[in-house]
Amino acid sequence: MSESSFHKSPIFENIHDVTFSQYHPGANEEIINFIFDTLPAGVIVLNRKIDIVYSNRQASLFLNRFDLPEEIPSVSRRIFDALDREKFREFFPGEITVTKKFEGSPNTWIFRFAVPAQSPPVIILFISEDKISYKLNVNEIRQQYRLTRRETDILRRVLDGLKNTEISKEFEIVEQTVKDHLSNIYVKIGVENRFDLIRSLVSSPHH
Repeated sequence: MSESSFHKSPIFENIHDVTFSQYHPGANEEIINFIFDTLPAGVIVLNRKIDIVYSNRQASLFLNRFDLPEEIPSVSRRIFDALDREKFREFFPGEITVTKKFEGSPNTWIFRFAVPAQSPPVIILFISEDKISYKLNVNEIRQQYRLTRRETDILRRVLDGLKNTEISKEFEIVEQTVKDHLSNIYVKIGVENRFDLIRSLVSSPHH
């Protein structure tokens, strides 16, 4: 679609640029909390003391499983020092990231730093996971093996290395329900355990 045809489309004639407060006055905090809690990435806010002053739901789930890498406080102190000396752009000219593998997780975790222009300064830390499930066509797997939506959700977490207790906490269901869903998944895919499940799907052409 060309730029000119886009602007002529009647569907977009009544769309205007507005600020967030204009869009939904009076309920901004509730909407913002919803957005942050449903983000697929963890979000943590660190103050100058390297204390966590905010974490969204995904970040809290991460912190229940792992400690922050020791590099995070070290890099954060260097960032605050550079800000104090007004040399942040000089010392950190590009993207600031830390990657880490954790025992018990098959994936690599990526920590990206962001520094908003405000006083007093804070650091926003975005936490994402290079998940196995991102590399597979899980929707195709769901259709092939006739998995339910909930079974598919459970399967994604299993592929990404979560334990039954962690899955039950995330979905706010009892652990036995997770086990029941897993049993159904094993039967439908034709495997007997977690290891065979992951090996079967990763080695199959679902990419």
